[in-house]
Amino acid sequence: MHPQGILETCIYAEDLQAAEAFYRDVIGLEFFSRKPDRHVFFRCGEAMFLIFNPQKTRTSEDAIPPHGAMGPGHVAFTIRLEDLDRWRQHLQNHHIEIESEVRWPNGGHSIYFRDPAGNSVELATADIWNGH
Repeated sequence: MHPQGILETCIYAEDLQAAEAFYRDVIGLEFFSRKPDRHVFFRCGEAMFLIFNPQKTRTSEDAIPPHGAMGPGHVAFTIRLEDLDRWRQHLQNHHIEIESEVRWPNGGHSIYFRDPAGNSVELATADIWNGH
């Protein structure tokens, strides 16, 4: 018995409006729902990408246990190799500084940059994990 995949993942950002605009307009995720000042949720393929305000999730008034993180987190989105140059241009058009690009020994590629909350965002070809 083992998990079949990742259903959802989350990052934390205190400025949810800036995070929502970034992940909708720059990354291109499909908006799903929001609760003002608490969270904004997006669809990403078959999974969900959740952004929580850490100040609002440290306590809980319902069945969901308190959770949160401080400091920058990390998320990686899968992209197609043939879209790599278009993503570079897209980021430049949105004045997003690329922090690093990595060509992995197995042939995979990654582009790293930051979201408005300082989280590390990676756009990576799926083959970065081949052979591992």
